[in-house]
Amino acid sequence: MSTPPLRPTRFAELASTDRTALDALLDRAPMAHVGVVTADGPLVVPTLHARDGDHLLLHGSTGSRWMRLLADGAPVCVTVSELSALVVARSAFESGVRYASATIFGRASVLTGDAHLAGLDVLTDRLLPGRTDEVRRPSARELAATMVLAVPIEHWSLKVADGFSEDGPTDVAGPAWAGVVPLLTAWGQPQPAPDLRPGIEVPGSVRSLLSTD
Repeated sequence: MSTPPLRPTRFAELASTDRTALDALLDRAPMAHVGVVTADGPLVVPTLHARDGDHLLLHGSTGSRWMRLLADGAPVCVTVSELSALVVARSAFESGVRYASATIFGRASVLTGDAHLAGLDVLTDRLLPGRTDEVRRPSARELAATMVLAVPIEHWSLKVADGFSEDGPTDVAGPAWAGVVPLLTAWGQPQPAPDLRPGIEVPGSVRSLLSTD
């Protein structure tokens, strides 16, 4: 996109203008927090998201208050973050974390018709690539009960902290250990539903999660 990224005022040295890095973070981290101002005050809702090109897709019940507000044009702030390590300094003050954090500002539009169904497919395959080919298509009732919103990725900021602690000379000369402790995550072995009929094997979409970690 031609729109330049927004520059944060705090820890500006961590800011990144790399759109490729932004997309990579959005594709890696499926959990978003959606912020909107309601008549009762600010509201932040955790939800899953999926990037579809230059748009961030959100979905929820057509009866959801925050979804209806965004559908009516309320400004939205969406944040996506990823914690990757603890930064252990020689003092508590300098200790911290390695992370990547994106913030997207804008207004959402409601997907309708074929775009609505396509958006749901993107959201499904975001977590389980290929899953839409393994299950039945959504029913008319399910489609009517679910709203899909698209937020353009135009006004955004990205911060990436990936260094070590910045200890002063006195602390460096002291006896305390310093370093980084990476945070590792992986999918565990699939656990079948208690009412799963015998003979149904783990599908390819689920097996692929285990082979890519």
